[in-house]
Amino acid sequence: MLPITDSHTRRRRRLMRTITAAASGMALLAITACTSTPTNADDKVGGTANISVFAQQGTGQDLATNAFTKQLEKKFNIKFSWQTTTQDSSVAPEKRQILMASGDYPDMFLLIPWVDQFNPVDVEKLAQQGVALPLNDLIKQYAPDIQKVIDTNPDYKAMVTSPDGKIYGLPQLAETLHIQYPSKLWINTDWLKKLGLQMPKTTADMTKVLQAFKTGDPNGDGKADEIPLSGDSHDTLIPFFMNAFIYDPQNPDKGIQSTTVLNKGKVDIQANKEGWKEGLRYIKSLWDAGLIDKGAFTQNPAALAQEGNNSGSVLLGSASALHPYIFVSPGAKDGRDKQYDAVPPLTGPNGANFATYAFGSTPGATFLLTNKASKNDQVAAIKMVNYLFTNEGQLDGNFGPEGQGWSAPAAGDQALDPADKPLFKNLQLSQDAANAVQWQALSTYNQNEKFRGAQVEPTDIYDPSGYERRLFEATQLYKGHEDKSAIYPTWKVWPDAAKATQVATEQTNIDNYVTQNALAFITGSKNLDTDWNSYVAGFNGLGLKDYLSTLQTAYDKSKK
Repeated sequence: MLPITDSHTRRRRRLMRTITAAASGMALLAITACTSTPTNADDKVGGTANISVFAQQGTGQDLATNAFTKQLEKKFNIKFSWQTTTQDSSVAPEKRQILMASGDYPDMFLLIPWVDQFNPVDVEKLAQQGVALPLNDLIKQYAPDIQKVIDTNPDYKAMVTSPDGKIYGLPQLAETLHIQYPSKLWINTDWLKKLGLQMPKTTADMTKVLQAFKTGDPNGDGKADEIPLSGDSHDTLIPFFMNAFIYDPQNPDKGIQSTTVLNKGKVDIQANKEGWKEGLRYIKSLWDAGLIDKGAFTQNPAALAQEGNNSGSVLLGSASALHPYIFVSPGAKDGRDKQYDAVPPLTGPNGANFATYAFGSTPGATFLLTNKASKNDQVAAIKMVNYLFTNEGQLDGNFGPEGQGWSAPAAGDQALDPADKPLFKNLQLSQDAANAVQWQALSTYNQNEKFRGAQVEPTDIYDPSGYERRLFEATQLYKGHEDKSAIYPTWKVWPDAAKATQVATEQTNIDNYVTQNALAFITGSKNLDTDWNSYVAGFNGLGLKDYLSTLQTAYDKSKK
């Protein structure tokens, strides 16, 4: 768990490649079968374990000299040999894939989900080739804390257990509440007060508020320069508003993604339904009235931040974003960073009142042992990762040593979640100091909801130091508004490796089609009344039937 302004910017790039990364990875992975070296089952356990590791290293970080590395080496009698790449998600995946294709891969992989990790298809392929070692017996014998999570957390158990019942890798467990409800809208409540307006509760309320922002000069500069509503291509505003018409499962920090849902147990999509059409009609009404910034669907987050941080008057009335520091910098001299509060899920004309839910963990594997690892290496490695599942390992790995990176709670300290007893206080090291003593995201293996909720957090939610509490409290407005019956549980579903490439292509084509047509309908280059039927028919040529059938088969298998 990194300082909030760093971690949440980076989490925006988290890997969602359960299916879509399979196509490029499979071709490379196939080569490894003929170049792998089998483990010597007779290796004895004992003595120093010499473990080669491939990992992603942060800017300014040196894992070889890092204090937490040294702590682990001493504690588990390990000598690490590091091969690293950057935490740049545009570079790291290719380096890992080339490494696997060469056959000269290491004993162990330690990866970060929002940079790059093995997806479930990768894991299955490597298991079939004998490259990925089964971990079941190692966990049972040497890793009681990992076993406890598997036994008590059904979602995690489903994520780690392949269709053959074996565990070939471990993903990180992340249950950060505010990230699980990513489709938020933040509104300038100072402007609401100045104009005598209430927090909007319905789509009709929202239209009136945005119109008042446009015409009422809430920033007081005498100019019609206000931007009532904006967003960016990552933090698309469509899911927040669509949820007032039909449940939208899209994760907005990835733009328009798959609208795949369960419809009475059958895999389906939302983007060809009447509720989707009406949601687009509402958003179009805001666009036609000039209430949405012209760049809201196409600009990058930096451009949105320029709107929020402009040097003159406050211009931004509301914005869709995972958190407000995406569009306004903390500690602003004029206090504008304190002006934005979350809008609760809106109720639409037919009573829909949903919020998008995004499962916090990424399926696949961030920890994986290969057949290059000796028995001695395997035992030392699983003991080391087991330590990362303990509170002590989480605290030292994420923050640094006690007294330096974290401390025990003091009298009067309050936990983030009022229902939890305070467990620790993050001492917020500088980046240079953190790089020297922390593994940071590399060690985040068991940050369950209880652990996250037990961190000490200041009570002033508008001070940057209390930002995590601000997000926690805002998320309470959204929690429980997801349509649980409609959620397609990607984290529990292991896709058919034989059809991975085909499904990846189909999903990409469908998602792009939804994206392009949504914007066309909103901006008016297509007409919702005359072009809708041809739009719906267009899904047939994209392989929608096969796509849904393949996912249905995988889902049905996962239930068994």
